Amino acid sequence: METSDSPKGIARYKFRVRFRLDPSLPEVSVEPAEFEATLYRAADRPLEDGWLFFRDHLWRGDLGDETYFREVAEDALGVHVVSISFSELQTDQAYLDALRDAIGDRLNEFRADTVNEALTKYLGSSIRVMTRDDRPDG
Repeated sequence: METSDSPKGIARYKFRVRFRLDPSLPEVSVEPAEFEATLYRAADRPLEDGWLFFRDHLWRGDLGDETYFREVAEDALGVHVVSISFSELQTDQAYLDALRDAIGDRLNEFRADTVNEALTKYLGSSIRVMTRDDRPDG
């Protein structure tokens, strides 16, 4: 995860993706033909364009439309995606606090009575708060 001095912090969505290599030449083959990898998507800062990604695409910690996400991943990766699943939102505490505040100010948009209910409704229990030592950038 990239570092930031922003008071809104940083976060990213983590997905598991299984893809297949399909050589275009008949005399070429690969083994194995299928691979599994981790795909990350930066989470937009609360209240900025795209910040409602989790609300619009996740439900109880699962992708709402896996077919759509396979197509998006295929476009991004340039390979045939066999499957994709949401793993977690990796976030620092500053981002999570800003996200909670933004949700709290708009609870009616989430059809929830509390911030925790809204987060659970869309992300399930798939939120992991990363400390500086946990983050890939250290």
